[in-house]
Amino acid sequence: MRLFVGLGNPGSKYEGNRHNIGFMVVDDIARRHGFSPWRRRFQGETSEGSLDGERVILLKPATFMNESGRAVGEAAQFFKIVLDDITVFHDEIELPSAKVRVKVGGGIAGHNGLRSISAHIGNDYRRVRLGIGHPGVKDLVHAHVLGDFAKAERSWVEALCGAVADNSGLLIAGKDSTFQNKVHLAMDAKGFAPKEDGGDKQD
Repeated sequence: MRLFVGLGNPGSKYEGNRHNIGFMVVDDIARRHGFSPWRRRFQGETSEGSLDGERVILLKPATFMNESGRAVGEAAQFFKIVLDDITVFHDEIELPSAKVRVKVGGGIAGHNGLRSISAHIGNDYRRVRLGIGHPGVKDLVHAHVLGDFAKAERSWVEALCGAVADNSGLLIAGKDSTFQNKVHLAMDAKGFAPKEDGGDKQD
């Protein structure tokens, strides 16, 4: 069994925010792979289904970003899911818009959702980093991540969420590099090659 966690803030006020791209991705996984309807549990919402023959629980914490670890810890404990089988989808300002990177463990680069999860369950879970670009000025970061995607960005956001969802079974198989390559090829084919507007900081 696997636990796929999308990070974001609950409520209609935040649903279009760059910070909520993790929610958008797991919503697409549920839609495209015929998962069960979302239901309230584990201080969040869950949907269940299968990818490549493996049972997968999708989780959207409803605790607000800074307390995401409470929901993740509760779900992981209930299902007895180990860190190797937990994948977290989250926004990443240190990656160019529309770029994806997968890593296991490492630093949290100031991401409060990851900080909370690591505090509750440990650090060595898989992260799917979804590039939203950097505003270029440190003082603008907060407004950038909590701002909605611009109308001109929505087409690549939808394409990225779809490409991640379509290839998410590769994460089950541990084929992280193949997953990254297939997502980027799908984006390139649709004319959404990542813009080099942010650093690719590895930590």
